[in-house]
Amino acid sequence: MSTARAFVVGWPVKHSRSPLIHRHWLKRHGIDGGYCAEAVPPEDAESFFRSFGDRGYCGGNVTLPHKEAAFRACQMLTPVAERLGAANTLWLEGATLHGDNTDAYGFAANLDDNVKDWRGGATALVLGAGGAARAVLFALMEAGYKSIALLNRSPERATALASHFGAPVDPGGLDAVADALPGADIIINTTSAGLHGDAGIPIDWRAARPGVIVTDLVYVPLVTPFLGAAAEHGLTIVDGLGMLLHQAVPGFERWFGVRPEVDAELRAVVVADLAE
Repeated sequence: MSTARAFVVGWPVKHSRSPLIHRHWLKRHGIDGGYCAEAVPPEDAESFFRSFGDRGYCGGNVTLPHKEAAFRACQMLTPVAERLGAANTLWLEGATLHGDNTDAYGFAANLDDNVKDWRGGATALVLGAGGAARAVLFALMEAGYKSIALLNRSPERATALASHFGAPVDPGGLDAVADALPGADIIINTTSAGLHGDAGIPIDWRAARPGVIVTDLVYVPLVTPFLGAAAEHGLTIVDGLGMLLHQAVPGFERWFGVRPEVDAELRAVVVADLAE
């Protein structure tokens, strides 16, 4: 029987922790499988998606900047991938390329792990209107949030994304943060601000209501300036690493036939790697 092999594809891809995560699970479950990183430039992405089966892969993960190209390459898509217009998890059934998007699942599962009552909120504030914001908006709407302020440095981009989802998403510029902050039950940073410890988005956390949940999709560093400032004001913070770990679960199960767990051991392995 041939050994199942999967990949992560991106450009660049050397920073990806997906090989670390999946190889940890392969070893944990005693599976004779493989997981490789494939650096593929954008102009070659289409041919890669068309031919990866010929290279012995059964499927793989897709990271930036290829999620939209992967979406277009698929013959069959899950309803979530259809809604988000992007695919991050691929697999072959015969010669048919299937695609899913597990980012919204990963985002929600990370919050489920850390804040049991986050689904009880009604009002959300989302910063940023890029690809990651799509998954967050979908997860918030699935969780029942009735009012979502979507604020972006470029208000036009927020407006375009809001029109994709319709009500309850209300777009605007970052200058509207002060107005949206006091009523929010959860605040999510989907921008790269704060990555590698830069200053991030300035927010007067004194205006946030007590008990608000604050999370950042950036996980390098684990506690970004955004999260650190919120914690100093006694707010509940959730780092972004759990989203990365949880979004990997459905793909591993699809390719290798075992549903893995996101646990303290896996988190420790990835945190140690981040620290290097």
